Amino acid sequence: MLLLISPDGVDEALDCAKAAEHLDIVDVKKPDEGSLGANFPWVIREIRTAVPADKPVSATVGDVPYKPGTVAQAALGAAVSGATYIKVGLYGCTTPEQAVDVMRGVVRAVKDYRADAFVVASGYADAHRIGCVNPLALPDIARRSGCDAAMLDTAVKDGTRLFDHLPPDVCARFVRRAHDAGLLAALAGSVKVGDLGDLARIETDIVGVRGAVCEGGDRNAGRIQPHLVAAFRAEMDRHVREHAATPTAS
Repeated sequence: MLLLISPDGVDEALDCAKAAEHLDIVDVKKPDEGSLGANFPWVIREIRTAVPADKPVSATVGDVPYKPGTVAQAALGAAVSGATYIKVGLYGCTTPEQAVDVMRGVVRAVKDYRADAFVVASGYADAHRIGCVNPLALPDIARRSGCDAAMLDTAVKDGTRLFDHLPPDVCARFVRRAHDAGLLAALAGSVKVGDLGDLARIETDIVGVRGAVCEGGDRNAGRIQPHLVAAFRAEMDRHVREHAATPTAS
């Protein structure tokens, strides 16, 4: 599994740089603008400069409305600013067709600029609370629109977590559908250390965290701590090793 960490600005990105050996992707977002809130282009540029060159930078485009042209321009802006992973939260899309419409525009805008960019269609485990597309439809949406990965997060940050809305076995269906479509599967949403066993078991490709590596476990008031990143990664790798060993042992 790959570990994606989401600093909220340049200062936290520097803390991520101190823990660079323990993470795989640095994700730029603005938590006070939503689950997948978009940060400023200059912040993406500064974070790209702050973290080691071999660590890809991801940027969220926002919890977007159904406005394909607007979203495509925002996604291109993130790519031009230095992000190679572009994540789009399909917050305002109520049907798979709308979601595909948005993501096709994003894929074309981003990959015309940089063919090796990685586009992620993101949905929400608690979609029922905001009226957006069914989370289990995301892998097919991503496949139809030419994305590279499908992701689930939580839209409402009220203390509930990914598995509170979609139990591990349902998330396993999401992961299988993504893999069957030739996509990577990413899961986030107040993920804690205690969730890592299930995430490894269902063969998640990318795990996204913020609160779990912030002081006090607080994604808003806390700050990312390098030692917490290291500890989270160590526990994640332990579960991956144990899962890999299970078929052999049996």
